[in-house]
Amino acid sequence: MKRQGINLEASSLETAPLNYAGFWIRAFAGLIDFIILLIPFSVVVSVTAVATNIWYSFFFALSPGQPLPEDLARKGPMLMSIGLSALILFGWLYFALLESSNWRGTLGKHMLGLYVGDERGNRIDFWRASQRFAGGRLLMHVPFVGLCYFIVDCLCIMVVPRNRAIHDVISRCLVLQESLQVHSRGSSNRADTAGD
Repeated sequence: MKRQGINLEASSLETAPLNYAGFWIRAFAGLIDFIILLIPFSVVVSVTAVATNIWYSFFFALSPGQPLPEDLARKGPMLMSIGLSALILFGWLYFALLESSNWRGTLGKHMLGLYVGDERGNRIDFWRASQRFAGGRLLMHVPFVGLCYFIVDCLCIMVVPRNRAIHDVISRCLVLQESLQVHSRGSSNRADTAGD
């Protein structure tokens, strides 16, 4: 009899309604992730500037309203290409690996109690997390189109059912917020079980 009660409570936890994350908490998590990704990006750009011997021009000789130093004008596009490629690579690995891990979300999402799941709230695999990245953040790196896509993607969170952005719809994912009610029910269930 006790065993049956535990199973019923466990099944009620599994069928608890999903708590969809809203725009502002997702935006704040995205800001945290952006700051985290700036660290490896800055390292790659700095190392590349030193390796190509344009570090002085890149860090000290740039002045607003003045023409670019000759070495920076010549090697700058290569520096930008390397930096952008590194940002895309680090971003893909960061988002895809963490969203498909046991954390089910990036550091920013994890800090704010958010996680990524499939349409039933289950953990996604690496390839679906990669599809989610390709359908969202990768497109944001396309010149001109990226900014427009980013704005529309953010607006979709506010108007699409279940607070989904375009990349969530493409990858059939949800961004969910951990529910305090589920945690409190889970801890009370453990206390009831321990008391029995």
